[in-house]
Amino acid sequence: MKHRLEERVLCQSFYSNLCLICVSSVATVSSLRLLVFFVAILPGCFGAEVGSRKKLHDFSGATMGTRYSVRVVADRVSFDLTAVQKKVGRRLGEINRQMSTYDAKSELSRFNHYEGKDWFAVSDDTARVVEFALQVAADSGGAFDPTVGPAVNLWGFGPEKDRELPPAEAELAEALARVGYAKLMVRRDPPALRKSQPDLAVDLSAIAKGFAVDEISKLLEELGFANSMVEIGGEVRTRGNKAEGSPWRIGVEKPDSGGRSLQKVYPLNDRALATSGDYRNFFERDGVRYSHTIDPATARPVQHKLATVSVLADSCMKADALATALLVMGDAAGYDWCVEHKVAALFLIREDASIVERTTPRFEELTGK
Repeated sequence: MKHRLEERVLCQSFYSNLCLICVSSVATVSSLRLLVFFVAILPGCFGAEVGSRKKLHDFSGATMGTRYSVRVVADRVSFDLTAVQKKVGRRLGEINRQMSTYDAKSELSRFNHYEGKDWFAVSDDTARVVEFALQVAADSGGAFDPTVGPAVNLWGFGPEKDRELPPAEAELAEALARVGYAKLMVRRDPPALRKSQPDLAVDLSAIAKGFAVDEISKLLEELGFANSMVEIGGEVRTRGNKAEGSPWRIGVEKPDSGGRSLQKVYPLNDRALATSGDYRNFFERDGVRYSHTIDPATARPVQHKLATVSVLADSCMKADALATALLVMGDAAGYDWCVEHKVAALFLIREDASIVERTTPRFEELTGK
C-alpha cells in the first residue's frame, strides 16, 4: 500500500500566547517536503496586533500541487491585503505554467515532448532554474539530477499511475538509459534548453518550489514588506522578524510515518529551510519498503539509514535542491559532503528503534545548536 501525505493547513492554539501552524504537502517527484511547524509567539493565530501599529497578516492557497502560506508584518495603518494576495497568486501561476510537469501545456512539458535536438525557447525563469539544477547536479556528483523523472515515474511516484510491484529489470534499464544530466544543456541569452537525446525529460519538482518561495519573498519585499515568511509545500524562507521583533521560529517534524510530532525548533532569520525525507511516500511489497527517493545512478529507491535531512541556506532554491541531493547520498557520504562544502544541514538517522540527530558545523554555527 502506498502512503501519501495529504494537503492541509491546521491551526491550533495550545495556550494564550502560542500559535502553532502546521503545514504539510504532497510528494514532489524526487523529494518529499515534510510537515513543517511554524511557531509564532503571538496573542492569536491571525491578524495579531502587537503594539500600536505593527500587525501580522496572513493568507494561504493552493499552488503547484500543494499549499502555500504567506505571513507579513505591516507597520502601515491599512493596506489592501486582497491585492497583495492576487499579485502572489499571479506570480505563482506564472511559475506553475513554466515548470509544472502535471500541466501538459507548461513550457517544461512541451520541452519534454519535443524530440528535436535544436535549442528550445523557454522563459528566463525556467532557464535560470535549470542552470542552477545542473550546477547542483555537477557539484553533487549526480546525486541531484533534474532528468531522473523517468525512473521516479516508473516506480509510481510521479504524475503517472501508482504501482504496487517493483518494476522489472528491463524496465529499470530502459528508464536508466533516459537519465543523465549531462544530456541536458541550457543557455540564458536567449533563454533556451537543449537535449542530446530525444526522449530526455526534465523534472524540476525538487527545486521549483524553492525557487517559487524565493520569488514570492522577493515580491513581498518589493511591495514594501521587510518582515515576512513564505512557505510552499514545506519549503520556507523568512525576511526580518516577527511583529514583536523576535526571529521567526521554524520546526522540523519527527520522522514517524504513524504520526506527527515536533523534532526541533530553530530561529530562522533572513534564511531558507528545506527538508526532505523518505517516510511519507512509499510502498511496501514482500516486507521491503520502497521509498520515493530515487538514486539517479541506479534508478532504484535509496536504501540507507537516513530518514530526513534539513538544509539551511541563503536561498530556498538552494536548500530545496541540496536537501534532495543529501537524501540520495545518505547520512555518511552526505555529512562528509556538507562538511567539505560548508553546508548547514541537520540529519535525522535511524539507529535501531531510535532517531539520532547529527548536525554539520555550519548548521551549529548558524543556529547555535
